Amino acid sequence: MKKLIEISTRDGVAPASLFSPDSGRAARAGVLFFMDAMGPRPSMDEMAQRLADDGYLVLLPDLFYRFGEYGPFSGSSFSHEPSRNKLLKMIGETTVEMTTSDTEAFLQVYEREGVASPLGVVGYCMSGRRALTVAAKFPDRFAAAASFHGAALASDTPDSPHLLAGDIKARVYVGTAADDGSFPPEQSTRFADAFRRAGTDFALESYVGMQHGWTVPDRDGVYDEAGAERHWRRLLQLFGETLGRS
Repeated sequence: MKKLIEISTRDGVAPASLFSPDSGRAARAGVLFFMDAMGPRPSMDEMAQRLADDGYLVLLPDLFYRFGEYGPFSGSSFSHEPSRNKLLKMIGETTVEMTTSDTEAFLQVYEREGVASPLGVVGYCMSGRRALTVAAKFPDRFAAAASFHGAALASDTPDSPHLLAGDIKARVYVGTAADDGSFPPEQSTRFADAFRRAGTDFALESYVGMQHGWTVPDRDGVYDEAGAERHWRRLLQLFGETLGRS
């Protein structure tokens, strides 16, 4: 069941969707769901509701809220130059630091809804690094963090999430496309080395044959049903083992 809400942050008001199990039963835990680069849309709703139906209260905030009204975009928007240019601007100007600041307000939603920590967080595409970063910045609030086809997880930038490995208490799962220019093999090696040295509980899994964005249903020509189902098994197992089952 989807409910539209507004969240007051330091920089304004972020529209968001809050999903609860369609069965009507109470959620057993909370999950923060970070969108991919095309923003909130029906495919993101579909994924958030599927997660909610496994027993979670799922919050899907619009990370691009600082731009006011925009789009709508779809999974194929990067194929069209005007949409791609707009998206690249929005992605570039919505920093990880902004999302980290916003997360303070996002966490208050669970408090108002009576859902206790620890929580889970998952991010796709541009938000894979955001999921890992907020797990590091709010270590006592998250028991699990997942990234799927996340970009720049071990880059040369000072805010790269692999540099925060020692601050993460959550169990981490990273699912990557086998051939993904946004997370090349050298970054994969750097990421794994950093997490091993930190002693953080993590798994890094390559999905052979998949392309960047394979989990998202409206990514035409990229979505892979078998690969997406494998991603769901891994994600639900991660949250089930860390957040508890009813």
